[in-house]
Amino acid sequence: MTSLVEKPANGAPKDSVGVVKLDPWLSPFEQVLQRRYAKAHEWIDRLNKTEGGLDVFSKGSEKFGLNVDKNNNVVYREWAPNATEAFLIGDFNNWERGTHPMKKNEFGVFEITVPAKDGKVAIPHNSKIKISLTLPNGERADRLPAWIKYVTQELAVSPAYDARFWNPPESERYKFKHTRPKQPESLRIYEAHVGISSPELRVATYKEFTKNMLPRIKNLGYNAIQLMAIMEHAYYASFGYQVNNFFAASSRYGPPEDLKELVDTAHSLGLVVLLDIVHSHASKNVLDGLNHFDGSDHQYFHEGGKGRHDLWDSRLFNYGHHEVLRFLLSNLRFWMDEYQFDGFRFDGVTSMLYIHHGIGTGFSGGYHEYFGAEVDEEGVVYLMLANEMLHQLYPEVITVAEDVSGMPALCLPLKLGGVGFDYRLAMAIPDMWIKILKEKKDEDWDMANICWTLTNRRHGEKTIAYCESHDQALVGDKTIMMHLCDAELYTNMSNLTPLTPVIDRGMALHKMIRLLTHGLGGEGYLNFEGNEFGHPEWLDFPREGNQNSFWYARRQLNLTEDHLLRYQYLNQFDRLMNLTEDKYGWLHAPQAYISLKHEGDKVIVFERGGALFIFNFHPSQSYADYRVGVDVPGMYKCVLNTDSKEVGGHDRIDSNTRYHTTAMEWNGRKNWTHVYVPCRTALVLALE
Repeated sequence: MTSLVEKPANGAPKDSVGVVKLDPWLSPFEQVLQRRYAKAHEWIDRLNKTEGGLDVFSKGSEKFGLNVDKNNNVVYREWAPNATEAFLIGDFNNWERGTHPMKKNEFGVFEITVPAKDGKVAIPHNSKIKISLTLPNGERADRLPAWIKYVTQELAVSPAYDARFWNPPESERYKFKHTRPKQPESLRIYEAHVGISSPELRVATYKEFTKNMLPRIKNLGYNAIQLMAIMEHAYYASFGYQVNNFFAASSRYGPPEDLKELVDTAHSLGLVVLLDIVHSHASKNVLDGLNHFDGSDHQYFHEGGKGRHDLWDSRLFNYGHHEVLRFLLSNLRFWMDEYQFDGFRFDGVTSMLYIHHGIGTGFSGGYHEYFGAEVDEEGVVYLMLANEMLHQLYPEVITVAEDVSGMPALCLPLKLGGVGFDYRLAMAIPDMWIKILKEKKDEDWDMANICWTLTNRRHGEKTIAYCESHDQALVGDKTIMMHLCDAELYTNMSNLTPLTPVIDRGMALHKMIRLLTHGLGGEGYLNFEGNEFGHPEWLDFPREGNQNSFWYARRQLNLTEDHLLRYQYLNQFDRLMNLTEDKYGWLHAPQAYISLKHEGDKVIVFERGGALFIFNFHPSQSYADYRVGVDVPGMYKCVLNTDSKEVGGHDRIDSNTRYHTTAMEWNGRKNWTHVYVPCRTALVLALE
């Protein structure tokens, strides 16, 4: 394939705004949509002419960085336009500067070939390496190669990372055995962090995650894993969001081959693996990052204030620069090809879309906010190119946008004038749940408002719903279970103690909140590691403020295996909820029809994917013979019940009960049936 996307798909005109046909309210902004679309195609045309197309352009890691050719020569290229001289230094030449000078071409790229010695690679595998630059003022700057694939940290020596030449012998290279699974129709994501995936007070490894976590995730009924903090980051407590080496898999958890084994083993279980990719900003580290790489302020980033994120204390990419595009697009290709990831959750997309980066800005939903001068069109166009490239080259790829603003057309393809993501995260949903739990008494919960927030999404653009993510688990906030039960999680979660009103309420609402979000909130569902069973503690990484303790930087997954503890019930409910969805497929069914939102009764009833969902949020009132509407006639049975004994409920509903429909209109549905719904209980019924 010599070029990619030579012309818009389906013969669409070069000012494609098919999105306006889907949403006529966008017609006043047709010119802006046309301009964005045209800019994306200007890049595609330019790259077709100058680089052999997006396909070749995005294979930058085969050209830049350290590569071994068929004759075992090491070819190293580095873009550093501001530098006047460059030398390759490392263990292999005793760090002597003069022995391996590099040549600079007219594009600011330095190059050197280190010839093989006796037919073998002259630079030893896993040996330390650097590029030594001379700056225009004569100053020397030693840097880690920007495209380096493995870096390690020896904290006893220095907090800065060392670059390693990763070139294991053939016998030690991991070989992939399994093909990628197909993109799931219903995406059920388990968001995980390798380092915290152990109850022990340390950093867990890729090997341990493969052995312990993958079977657990599969058993819980998830079909996708979203891995955080994989791209190398100098500061563990940054949660992986201050990346300093974009092509290096974090060495904290083990060598690169172990990550490959993790992804391949996940594929063998039918699990797709998404990488949490951070292209929204970069660590401001100079010694082991990209900042001031060639001595200038503006190589990979915008110079001055435009290139700095005030809240994150990090650097911001210049998405309009040819070489920056090569670096970032090649980074996506590298993770897909080298590690066989199945897609990405793009972090901090709001920051990429707007010049204000979302700082101090509340989005009202007015369309002018998405098409005015505050939009960073270079960032928008980069995301268009990234999605177009990924979807053309990997038809089963999944891309998810973390965007709080709700920009229209974010999840529509480029050919319609969209940005091209498959899904966006429903970031308003966890905010709603935390707000309700903090501010409202149970009897004051607003059923209509809850339903509105859960269903308020753009038609034709897919959303991933979640009750809480890693953000809500961090210190300074509380998980849903901590909001519900707080200190009693430490004293009253044993089966040997009486069920207190606080724990009873907490467990009931934990299950109901999850099921309602799963059923109503989107076309995909996400859970953060440990939240499925109400993990009793927040998340806090070792740092100065906590005496570098690992106490909160771990997940106590063992709690679900102790049959004397009640966490097992929440874990089991999460599993049954996912397995029920797998059978009925409500996530990939059209949006639900809500037939009842009763404020007095605190009841919500809706149908989706052939299943009838009934929720009674009333704190004390149970209802016998409660009439609910349903469109399809027949005999129904209960397929999921938050009150059953196996999920820690009171077992007030007989699982043998069958629900016959009566052909008479009720709440806008053609039929009705009567159900018994105890207080703080949810049922899912389906045709027998």
